[in-house]
Amino acid sequence: MSCCSLNWSTIGAALGGLAVILGAFAAHGIDGYFAEKYAGQVKTVTGVEVPAAQKYLNDFKTGAQYQMYHSLALLAVGFAGVTSRKQKLLNIAGWCFLLGIIFFSGSLYVLTLSGQTFWGAIAPIGGTLLIVGWFSLAAGVCSCGGGSTIETDGPETPAST
Repeated sequence: MSCCSLNWSTIGAALGGLAVILGAFAAHGIDGYFAEKYAGQVKTVTGVEVPAAQKYLNDFKTGAQYQMYHSLALLAVGFAGVTSRKQKLLNIAGWCFLLGIIFFSGSLYVLTLSGQTFWGAIAPIGGTLLIVGWFSLAAGVCSCGGGSTIETDGPETPAST
């Protein structure tokens, strides 16, 4: 197993475990905090006013869901590193997924817990990184065109820096 595959798989597994913890927190504990913090406040969602606590609970859960999806994507990056010769593209995918989780899910967690809505402006940066990660992963696992040698001149994996 290459260094790339081992590190991205480890990070993906750890972030997946954290996503389960945060999802459980959202399902079994944070609703009371949101109900108290956002009591009497409303948000408009698709033209309908809803309690702010409900909106923020859903946003927190969205952060945990996207963190889990992209933790699994990091596992895929790691497993792909075993056979793919396109390590540069896989490392780009790994970094995009990692930073995308931090910016997208992280901004949702901070926004909902703090109520500071400017954090919402960070989420699209994370979303863009996640999209780039998926296309980089697709290119990294594609067996068509080139890639006959292992590329090593790309971004390094976290543990190799």
